[in-house]
Amino acid sequence: MTRVLDSLPSVSSDLQARIKAAPRNAVAHRALMAEVPAMSALQSGGQASLEVLTASVSVVAWNVERCLFPEDTARHIQPLAPQVVLLSEVDHGMARTGQRHTTEAMAKALDMAYVFGVEFHELDLGGPTEQAFCTDDFNLFGWHGNAILSAVPPERVTLIRLDDHGHWFSSDEVPADPEQPRLGGRMAIAAVLPTEAGPICVVSTHLESNADAEHRHAQFDRLLHAIEAFAPDMPVLIGGDLNTGNHLPPDFDWQRETLFDLARAHGYDWSATPDGVTTRPSLITPHPDRQMKLDWFCTRGMRSTENRLVSSVDENGRPLSDHDAVWCRVALD
Repeated sequence: MTRVLDSLPSVSSDLQARIKAAPRNAVAHRALMAEVPAMSALQSGGQASLEVLTASVSVVAWNVERCLFPEDTARHIQPLAPQVVLLSEVDHGMARTGQRHTTEAMAKALDMAYVFGVEFHELDLGGPTEQAFCTDDFNLFGWHGNAILSAVPPERVTLIRLDDHGHWFSSDEVPADPEQPRLGGRMAIAAVLPTEAGPICVVSTHLESNADAEHRHAQFDRLLHAIEAFAPDMPVLIGGDLNTGNHLPPDFDWQRETLFDLARAHGYDWSATPDGVTTRPSLITPHPDRQMKLDWFCTRGMRSTENRLVSSVDENGRPLSDHDAVWCRVALD
């Protein structure tokens, strides 16, 4: 049972010190995860503008790469009139984003309710390009995660952990990234929302980048089974950064991922996803060495009537993220 809180408990200075001094292995990581209440809770807030969604729903999924500019990011997607926004890589209490709760700021700008969950507790300030944006030499909370913004209040929500071995923390099962030490792991948030055609389940997720297709297949399999337990026989829309093609040299071809057929076998469809690659150079990632198709919609029990790839470059030529957003309109039959 996922606890839903008005605010997430911070990590004490004593626990922070123990995390940094702990052995970098999966056993230590799992024990530390159990000591951080925010790793098993969700934060809710904001103000919904509607009581029920129509049977045709406008949805945006966007990896906002820390969300450096939350109000501008919200303004950028307002013309799409989104009723649901699925976000990846949102900061909360990080020096690189001014210690702000970026999800809360976006929700306020869009007149939406929100649910935020922690993917990682960041143990440092980030990579060199991120440190250029830091306003302090410390993180207030160090939270980094996923979120769902909604024009209606969710009826139910749950946090789905996709791994717990410490992919970015431990060194015994997988190599950690020394520039981004983190406690936590990939996850998803699922929410049941009321519509005129009945309830639907929407899911914001982020699969592992530093892994192969087999690893992501296992994560997506865990996600699909968790959704079925949470919202059995309900129309479902999954959106997010699935990191498809990452660590699949030499061509990084998303079509080599096995999670697509896995989803189809469970009755899901991928046609709500617009065509085109979804990554680009940004202020944090200025010179990527490849362009990739990472961001997707996966649906069950609904059909896509429109979809579009939305450039993350704003009217001033500034990239708001290293990912473009994906948008779709889905109809409930």
